[in-house]
Amino acid sequence: MSAARWAGGPAGGEVTVEQTERHPITTEADVVRVRQVVRGLAVTAKMSLVDQTKVVTAASELARNTLVYGGGGSMTVDIVHSGRRRGLRAVFVDSGPGIPDLDLALTDGWTSGSGLGLGLSGSRRLVDDFAIESSPGAGTTVRVVKWSR
Repeated sequence: MSAARWAGGPAGGEVTVEQTERHPITTEADVVRVRQVVRGLAVTAKMSLVDQTKVVTAASELARNTLVYGGGGSMTVDIVHSGRRRGLRAVFVDSGPGIPDLDLALTDGWTSGSGLGLGLSGSRRLVDDFAIESSPGAGTTVRVVKWSR
């Protein structure tokens, strides 16, 4: 088990990282690979089928955004522990144009392209913890955590 820790578990408890994987997101095939990797780690973390589906769907949307709007980037995914709970943390990073208005981008139905405008806001609803950092010209980083129930 890794010694990496952060405060951010359920009820603000300490979190320990068990396993980490990093994957590039530069093609559509990478988006498919992200789905497969996240599903496999969700099974390893003993998440319910419902929680597996939620975290895989969120990761798929965020990987697609990383590719389409960010011009590609990477995902780092961890199996994490907080007390007796296990979960997954996924961090998506790109060096794209950034998001000029995060509040607007997180509004259901808003899109900067031809999508349905549910990627960021939908992903936020599917996970337990959602954080995004972005600014014009500086790329975007999205961190999500889904805890097993």
